[in-house]
Amino acid sequence: MNPDWYRVNNVAEVPSPSLLVYPDRVAENVRRMIAITGGPARLRPHMKTHKMPDLIRLQLGLGITKFKCATIAETEMTAGCGAPDALLAYQPVGPNVGRLLALAQKFPGTKFSAVADDADAIRALGAAFAAAGRTLDLYLDVDMGMHRTGVVPGPRAVELYRLITTTPGLRAAGLHCYDGHNHVTDLVQRTEQCEREWAAVETLRADLKAAQIPVPNIVAGGTPTFPIHAQRPDVECSPGTCVLWDFGYGTMLPDMDFLPAAVLLTRVISKPGENRLCLDLGHKAVAAENPHPRVKFLNLIGAEAVMQSEEHLVVETVRAGEFAVGDALYGVPRHICPTVALHSFVTTVRAGQAGERWLVTARERQLTV
Repeated sequence: MNPDWYRVNNVAEVPSPSLLVYPDRVAENVRRMIAITGGPARLRPHMKTHKMPDLIRLQLGLGITKFKCATIAETEMTAGCGAPDALLAYQPVGPNVGRLLALAQKFPGTKFSAVADDADAIRALGAAFAAAGRTLDLYLDVDMGMHRTGVVPGPRAVELYRLITTTPGLRAAGLHCYDGHNHVTDLVQRTEQCEREWAAVETLRADLKAAQIPVPNIVAGGTPTFPIHAQRPDVECSPGTCVLWDFGYGTMLPDMDFLPAAVLLTRVISKPGENRLCLDLGHKAVAAENPHPRVKFLNLIGAEAVMQSEEHLVVETVRAGEFAVGDALYGVPRHICPTVALHSFVTTVRAGQAGERWLVTARERQLTV
């Protein structure tokens, strides 16, 4: 593989800071995702990573028909691309109930679904859709141990799922089981944890079956665990990050073979000391919720971040003398999902040439509804 794959021949035409995306590498990552699940039918990739219509169209072109979203805007973007199936994996409350209904009315060619873990939320969704003469597919959100959302498998989960089945305006779609807390580096240990937590889901499904309550589908996993869940023939997998990849997961999950497909372009804007470079890569260009390093430079290995503010990043390196003000640096972000959301568009790079811009449409909280 070309070690300089990331370099842009016409870099002088690209302003910085910019986020570069390499469509050929994106497509290869999608193909690898499909290979892991044994085909596109069991893959429901998450839109929160990229938020881009062009990338949805790329996935549609590779046979993917089902998508997962975190916001109403992502869901609208997905439907607007002609996706046949869009799951809002976020319990709609307040005005978002009406917004989801509006999407179902605006895009009749898309099958919409959502998740819920609360009786009042379930009733509100049912009332809204029933009043409009429509039916919403609704998943029970299951707490796999992350303790962020969802209901712990057990009697209350059975009760809530039964409520979905008996509420006018709703159709029980199955279980949504996101284990986003499982970031164990060792694959054997990650698998063991995943299987321990999955046992409770199997018990819940058995309890529902014993009560003659159907569970049509299960959507499970994020990037770290979807290869494990892919071994279960009746489960849809919903990874997100691996479509673009980042050095955070690349370091944490050495067993996962995906390509960095998004790179930050930054430039030296000042040389404030003998071994220091100041770059135009502040908090507003790269996700800053993690400690440093927040970016791994591809053409300046070992540079150490010493200071970052809104529009500046100061790094220390013994190689500072090799770079002049205006020189370009390329770096893979530690966390790609929130990094993408900081940019209104990305610049695509094909065969070393920067070209078209892809809009990050769903970084907006509201599109039309």
